[in-house]
Amino acid sequence: MSLSPTEERILVWSGRPYPLGAVFDGSGTNVAVFSEVARRVELCLFDDAGHETRVDLPEVTGFVWHGYFPMVRRGQRYGFRVHGDYDPSKGQLCNPAKLLVDPYARAIDGELRWGEPLFGYRFADPDGPPNTDDSAPLVPRCVVSSPFFDWRGDVSPRTPWHKTVIYEAHVKGMTALHPLVPPALRGTYLGLAHPAVIHHLVRLGVSAVELMPVHQFTDDHALTERGLRNYWGYNTLGYFAPHEAYASRPGEQVAEFKEMIRLLHEAGLEVILDVVYNHTAEGNHRGPTLSFRGLDNAAYYRLMPDDPRHYMDYTGCGNSLNMRHPHVLQLIMDSLRYWVEEMHVDGFRFDLASALARELHAVDRLSAFFDIIQQDPTLRSVKLIAEPWDVGEGGYQVGNFPPQWSEWNGRYRDTIRDFWRGQDATLGEFALRFTGSSDLYDSTSRRPNASINFVTAHDGFTLRDLVSYDQKHNEANGEESRDGESYNRSWNCGVEGETNDAQVLDLRARQRRNLLTTLLFSQGVPMLLHGDELGRTQHGNNNAYCQDSPLAWVDWGSVDQPLLDYTRHLVALRQKHPLFRRRRFFEGHSVRGDGLSDIGWFRPDGHLMSETDWTASFAKSLGVFLNGDGLGPGPRGERTVDDHFYLAFNAYHELMSFRLPEAIGGPWEPLLDTASSETDATARPVAGGGRIRVAARALRVLVRRRA
Repeated sequence: MSLSPTEERILVWSGRPYPLGAVFDGSGTNVAVFSEVARRVELCLFDDAGHETRVDLPEVTGFVWHGYFPMVRRGQRYGFRVHGDYDPSKGQLCNPAKLLVDPYARAIDGELRWGEPLFGYRFADPDGPPNTDDSAPLVPRCVVSSPFFDWRGDVSPRTPWHKTVIYEAHVKGMTALHPLVPPALRGTYLGLAHPAVIHHLVRLGVSAVELMPVHQFTDDHALTERGLRNYWGYNTLGYFAPHEAYASRPGEQVAEFKEMIRLLHEAGLEVILDVVYNHTAEGNHRGPTLSFRGLDNAAYYRLMPDDPRHYMDYTGCGNSLNMRHPHVLQLIMDSLRYWVEEMHVDGFRFDLASALARELHAVDRLSAFFDIIQQDPTLRSVKLIAEPWDVGEGGYQVGNFPPQWSEWNGRYRDTIRDFWRGQDATLGEFALRFTGSSDLYDSTSRRPNASINFVTAHDGFTLRDLVSYDQKHNEANGEESRDGESYNRSWNCGVEGETNDAQVLDLRARQRRNLLTTLLFSQGVPMLLHGDELGRTQHGNNNAYCQDSPLAWVDWGSVDQPLLDYTRHLVALRQKHPLFRRRRFFEGHSVRGDGLSDIGWFRPDGHLMSETDWTASFAKSLGVFLNGDGLGPGPRGERTVDDHFYLAFNAYHELMSFRLPEAIGGPWEPLLDTASSETDATARPVAGGGRIRVAARALRVLVRRRA
């Protein structure tokens, strides 16, 4: 129950400066908030009718304003008002007319309602005096949340990196149309943890679910004016609060998020969060005053040195958090630890991570942010994944992150797409990406798991669309298709979009199998995009960030069953055979003195690839021998062995005959042929020196079983 404004006196004690936020301890609530520029900070308490009571925070310690409220309980709605200077020319934007969201709020209630009172200036005179209209009627309320939850012995699966298969998913998009999920749970945390969804994930064989942003986020003003929503969620308002709209019951987002984690862990699935610590929902200098801007603009944001009215923008979203400020670093570290310790998540994927490494203008691999994570006893044990680029100069940093980090490997995505669409001169690059990108990661003593391999992700075409469209079709976004990447390395197989042409459909299905097989058999950590295994389409939209609609949701009523079965088979083969998930890079050295190296690359005629062969622009076919004896010792010194494999890649537009090298022995048993969704169990073994036929644009996999 929220406090009534009719209370004659709100009891307040001095409290503590840490932890920050409003933390209920079972008896009362300690409130603490940072502002270096404030002269006075008011805690604003709201009752159930929305009436506001303001109370000054009585103490300030090291620029942290704090107080303890014995009468404030779980469920209390609140916000802050900050009194201080309003001088945009100095980057100071204090304005007590603006209700501010607590950066440390554990829960946030209500949606942002757009209107001029949200802004610190008048639309008619943006450079004039501050806008003194009260923003409280338009701003969501922070909620005092209880930390108590029955985890019932919850234990993280802690899947080793080399056994990890990631499934990128959207909480709402995964279940909004799922027929077996009860309507009340569709699009929610509990919907994602429904037995039907967990059953699908477990049968698919993935080990980790990477959730697109679940921190409380807002809809962009420009989107709401077009009748659209921020679907992806890369517009964070609260770094501690689970997004309220994904709860099935009002006010239960914290408990339901924890229940989702517990159930996914129980099924053996890790949960990785996609987090956006590079910018906030407040936008550029013409954006609203919602939280950080009104608390301490110059501390939280990177301002232009020659004009503090404006923001440095390495994100394309209007602002960049000021990673040089100790309280911003503290905010991010406190948030990360909270999600691990209190919410039990297993790792993080950092959106536009290069922006976090900018100490000045350049990207600094040894910036304070990475130094702090390196020594943190909580965070150094979880999975850390960087999206290694931002929109600033020098922001593309694939391969340059510290040793304990893994990275979304954009070069893998581009190379595999180029190879299978038949681009010239791709063999050398293809071999590097297929074997784990040692050129990017080995020099810093990293292992193949540093490379998060993907062909598709939320940002871009789905797998089905990648082989069905040459051009983006983003008309539904209302930006005349100016948005989204224009160079997708896609190929429509001869017809743009949907078609009934049987030959085109057969080629598209083959290309999907080619891409999936290459992905699952490559060294590194594979990542699948939700719905790709089902044949999901966005009808050519490659930037569905604002499509909170069936266009972007997974359509469970239209499943490509052969593709789903094929994908399950691929994942099972990867998990069964350690040769496809090596802990170390290939070395190209002889194994056990038998003359065979741990890997061998061959031309279709069976001869070893030469330097000239690697650089031949017309060459689009090659074979690779993977030696099951070349795995090296296991973590306890035990000898690790596997079957031997030979993969024949043919990205050429005509059938090719491959001669198996005599040196690799035999017999070789056909295992997979991407020219068909089914394995021919009657196919005869092939002796060393024998020949196999590989269809146009296809991949065949053969195995020599260990005796």
